[in-house]
Amino acid sequence: MLSLIYACGLRRSELQNLKPQDTSTSLSAGIDSTRGMLRVNQGKGKKDRMVPISEKLVSLLREYYQYEKPKEYLFEGAKQGENYSGTSLQQVLKQALVKANIKKPVTLHWLRHSYATHLLESGTDLRYIQELLGRNSSKTTEIYTHVSEKKLQLIRSPYDDL
Repeated sequence: MLSLIYACGLRRSELQNLKPQDTSTSLSAGIDSTRGMLRVNQGKGKKDRMVPISEKLVSLLREYYQYEKPKEYLFEGAKQGENYSGTSLQQVLKQALVKANIKKPVTLHWLRHSYATHLLESGTDLRYIQELLGRNSSKTTEIYTHVSEKKLQLIRSPYDDL
């Protein structure tokens, strides 16, 4: 679940509302594995969007699906047919932080923030990041421009060319 949030820049609610849409032999969940895309249905503002999904993650999800065989939601809670709770998801993150010996406070939204920041640092245009995050305004996406010090360090001063 955490990998999917980070790998696709999902909001918690978007992850919780993913549905398996079983085709009886493989996991669909809005995944077009031939194109490497995940369909997010009814995200914030009731908007649908497509986001790239890692081939490695598709393999993990297929394995998960074969083992769990979810019915209503891709990630179901304690009772079959109910989606996984936000509180439980936060607990999963907390346990992962303990295992990784990470002491700083981290939230689920931080994974989405990291997704956007890492895309920006790898050269992805801000307009594409805005689309991938399902944002209406470029202003809300521009918050990631101030955190990309890695790219700033690569800029050469014009003085060096004199």
